[in-house]
Amino acid sequence: MESISPLVLLLWATNIILDSGGQLALKAAAADPRAGDGLERWRWMCKRPWLWVGIGCYIVEFVMWLAFLSLVPLSNGVLLGSINTVVIMILGRMFFNEQLTPLRVTGIVLISIGVAVVGLQA
Repeated sequence: MESISPLVLLLWATNIILDSGGQLALKAAAADPRAGDGLERWRWMCKRPWLWVGIGCYIVEFVMWLAFLSLVPLSNGVLLGSINTVVIMILGRMFFNEQLTPLRVTGIVLISIGVAVVGLQA
């Protein structure tokens, strides 16, 4: 097993942080109860910082993801990137009180095992 370089780990961690931050920010923008409906909702969201924080996170994440994929095989990169799903589900529970049903917890466990297996082979 060859070791993973510190740069790859840094890019992977940065990707997880930016993707999670972007998802949380966009959820905060979309879930604001003061937003109204229809076009008024979009106008409200465009005036709020959370929408722009989310978009900014995704722009920077895009660059980090490209850098990450340039250093790892695509098959490993995409599988390692799936840990974002786990992190976002947990953060959704923490910040938005979203449900973690038994089926979702099973998914979290299975994804985590898969990422660990791929990580050990990387």
